[in-house]
Amino acid sequence: QVQLVESGGGLVQAGGSLRLSCAASSRTFSSLTMAWFRQAPGKEREFVASITWSGRDTYYADSVKGRFTISRDNAKNTMSLQMNSLKPEDTALYYCNVEIGGTSYWGQGTQVTVSS
Repeated sequence: QVQLVESGGGLVQAGGSLRLSCAASSRTFSSLTMAWFRQAPGKEREFVASITWSGRDTYYADSVKGRFTISRDNAKNTMSLQMNSLKPEDTALYYCNVEIGGTSYWGQGTQVTVSS
């Protein structure tokens, strides 16, 4: 079992910044690729960013490239998403995700609302 707990969401004006965090309970955290997804009202959940176990390789959705930065601290079992130049279309529930042995684990999500 893996528990993922997101935090850091909130209400921000367009152009502003937020930093999301994900705390993981897994003892194998440091060997896992982690990811952020988001789901806006009435839309399907979509990929935002991912980071490999070492932190060396990162991947981003085109819609956030250049504005968001994913990082991790394996010593603290945490992953972060720094979000800059936020836009109203970034409004969504943001989820932390990890796959272990073919099973996908999700946190409860943290709400990000960007006002225009």
